[in-house]
Amino acid sequence: MIVVLDTNVVVSALLTPHGPPGRVLDLVLAGALTVAIDDRILDEYAAVLRRPKFGFTDHDIMEIVDFLVHMGLTVVATPLAVLLPDGDDLPFLEVASAASAILVTGNLRHFPEALCSPVTVMAPAALLDQLSSSSGHTPG
Repeated sequence: MIVVLDTNVVVSALLTPHGPPGRVLDLVLAGALTVAIDDRILDEYAAVLRRPKFGFTDHDIMEIVDFLVHMGLTVVATPLAVLLPDGDDLPFLEVASAASAILVTGNLRHFPEALCSPVTVMAPAALLDQLSSSSGHTPG
């Protein structure tokens, strides 16, 4: 399954590894999920993770970005004529659309269904529920 992880999911996963975002990231690390990315998404991940309040080192950030570059699915996204509540979120929707991926976010209100269709947008817990119901066991 291909997913696009909103930056808030990546940050939450790293800060709280046992919560739903952390369990989603564990599935990515295990190869059970593939993350679709482009340079805009990688740049945002790095910029947000560099914020001093999070306490990540440059080495930590480089390892995360390098992993995603090597293990992720790099996508050339087509621009979409969509006005999301937060325009900075548009690359995530564009990559999800281009990759036929599920967009995983902790900010569902930033991705209104009426604007994002046909892309499926889910919270991390909802994705885990879907995976567990389709496989018959709890992932992560």
